[in-house]
Amino acid sequence: MKTRSELTQGDCEKIMAAALAEAKRNSWIVAIAILDDGGHLLHFTRMDGATPANAAIALEKGRTAAMSRRTSGSWQERIKTRPEMLKMPGILPVQGGVPILVDGGCVGGVGVSGVQSHEDEQIAKAGIDALPK
Repeated sequence: MKTRSELTQGDCEKIMAAALAEAKRNSWIVAIAILDDGGHLLHFTRMDGATPANAAIALEKGRTAAMSRRTSGSWQERIKTRPEMLKMPGILPVQGGVPILVDGGCVGGVGVSGVQSHEDEQIAKAGIDALPK
């Protein structure tokens, strides 16, 4: 039987603190969602001024990354040549969702929405980078 890593509440708090610090450092207002490897919400924040749409989009970007084990931006690139990929279930092909990889396996995903998509991804990566390697 295999054993695998999973995110703890403490891990989520570290990710969120670093992601929020990156957003605040750049004066960006966003929503941030942290999900487990099955796409279930573990931790969430919506900064003052972030819209309800930002909240929903952050969740879907994170779910896309967690469940597909790849960035939501990679799906954005794939649909350029294969538009039928838009029909993939549970996939939001917009940059800003990043899987959390530990020891070669996916333990979850972070989704961010509120600024330009590449900036959303920058925030997600900053959060993930706070985890010990």
